Amino acid sequence: MKKRIKLWWQELTIQKKIAVFTGMVCLTILLSVVFNVWVVRFSLVDFNGILQDNAKCSELIQALEKESTLFESYMRNPDAEKKEELDRAMKRTKNAVYDLPFQYRKVGELRYAKTWSIRSSYEVYCTKRDAILSMEDNVTDYVSRLYEVYDMQKYLGQYAGILMNCTIEEGDISYQKKVPTLVSVPMVVIFAGLLLLFGIAEMASLMKETIMSPIFKLVRASQKIAANDFFIEDVKVDNKDELGELVHAFNKMKYATGEYIQALEEKRKTLDLLHEEELEKLETEKRLEMTKLELLKSQINPHFLFNTLNVIGGMACLEEAATTEKMIRALSALFRYNLKNQETEVCLSQELKIVEDYMYLQQMRFGERISYQKICRVDADKVIVPAFTFQPLVENAIIHGLSKKEEGGTVRIHIWQQGEFIFITIGDDGLGMDDELLMHLRRELAKEDGKTGIGLGNIYRRIHAMYQDGNVEVYSRKDAGTVIKIQIRHKEVGEEDVPCVGGGR
Repeated sequence: MKKRIKLWWQELTIQKKIAVFTGMVCLTILLSVVFNVWVVRFSLVDFNGILQDNAKCSELIQALEKESTLFESYMRNPDAEKKEELDRAMKRTKNAVYDLPFQYRKVGELRYAKTWSIRSSYEVYCTKRDAILSMEDNVTDYVSRLYEVYDMQKYLGQYAGILMNCTIEEGDISYQKKVPTLVSVPMVVIFAGLLLLFGIAEMASLMKETIMSPIFKLVRASQKIAANDFFIEDVKVDNKDELGELVHAFNKMKYATGEYIQALEEKRKTLDLLHEEELEKLETEKRLEMTKLELLKSQINPHFLFNTLNVIGGMACLEEAATTEKMIRALSALFRYNLKNQETEVCLSQELKIVEDYMYLQQMRFGERISYQKICRVDADKVIVPAFTFQPLVENAIIHGLSKKEEGGTVRIHIWQQGEFIFITIGDDGLGMDDELLMHLRRELAKEDGKTGIGLGNIYRRIHAMYQDGNVEVYSRKDAGTVIKIQIRHKEVGEEDVPCVGGGR
């Protein structure tokens, strides 16, 4: 039975469970109230009825005795005061007579008969009493009628006494019948209280098992999930109500969240591996670029070249050819810088010196057709820039922009600092490029294997590889010129182990 009730309880919704529990509590309170009312009625109302019946009979006896005494006194010595007292006593007696219980079902056959006899006799008595009170004492049968009234008063008193005895006997019998019930009331109260208490305790236990226990299990599981432990055992409950659905949804959500977190963790590890591979790839590309550069350097025998240039320079000095000697010295410095410098970053002053040597040679070649302007708004002996950057861009400006222009032009270098960045522009006022060619060049630069020539493409890739926020931009307009703008983070000597030997030509 208990198992069947438990199964029925588990299938109820939470709202119905609360309604059933509330109904049980209300029913318990209602039964307690009804039982208390019954006990009060049984112990007080019924006994009060017996006492009231006895009191009414006693009141009738007293009223008759009082009236008989006053009647006799008045008849012996009548006066107005005694008459007034007698009238009050007669009224009291009348009220007492008609106040007697006269319901057959309530008083029973015997008491009903006695009460009826009293009422009938009282009416006859009242007629004869009133007649005597209105008679003169000299009437012939006055005395006989007076004693007849006295006899009726005794008769009514005897009947009232008999009714009193019957009422007391019936009350005693009724009391004796109720005594066992009254004795058993405490036991009934205790038993009913224990039964109701047990029922409420069982209901509370079911409420705890089907409502509070699942909630506690969910709280403990949530605490473990808050500690990033998603792969705990599923919360198990037998409920088929809203809490059962909630627990089922919680288990599904826990599993799905755990799988999602695990997938994110695996994705993060994969991204870390890809990042490491990308870094290794960049490092490999950097080493490859250095290898290519070294290969280009090795294509010329440095010792043979330097020795030959020194011999030519010495002969030019012997022949007093100062210009030739100067050109040879500039060319020798240019080759020495390109072939013997192993650093990736150098002082700005070194790059500017190489550009000046290169421009000297180009001016000797093109004469007044080529001019050179430099605006440097930073300390060239302190600022660090990427090596082999300026001279290739200046060479591109002359070859592609100015040499093909009949009237020549000017190469301009502008260097300034803005915030944490150094900006370098190398521009010319040569032939320039149309929009289509410019866009094609920009697209090729953005590609890893773009076809842009060794100089500009190499510089573009080196700037982006060396500086996280470095940038190279190309601007050009047909018949107006071309500008290469470089953005690098500001560095000074001392921040990096970079040798810096300044000096101009």
